[in-house]
Amino acid sequence: MGSVPEPPKGHFNVLYFASASSFTSKEFETLPAPLPLGKLFDTLEEKYNGIKDKILTSCLVTVNLNYVELSESDEDSTQDIIKEGDEVAIIPPKY
Repeated sequence: MGSVPEPPKGHFNVLYFASASSFTSKEFETLPAPLPLGKLFDTLEEKYNGIKDKILTSCLVTVNLNYVELSESDEDSTQDIIKEGDEVAIIPPKY
């Protein structure tokens, strides 16, 4: 992966590695911020049909280089918010 530019104002970067990059045909993209962490997978599923079951459920996720846990119960959580300028990485597979 080459150098990733800063996200535009009001956005955050999502970095895709391995099979996530292959599935999206991208190494990175920007998404609007803020976004509740629990809504990340649903947001990506809306953009890339099938990614949730085929890729995301077995991935590790980092926000600003810190590993985070995502579960179905997080979907309504407002505690963890991806903020403007954050960097999220999707790192498959998780074993």
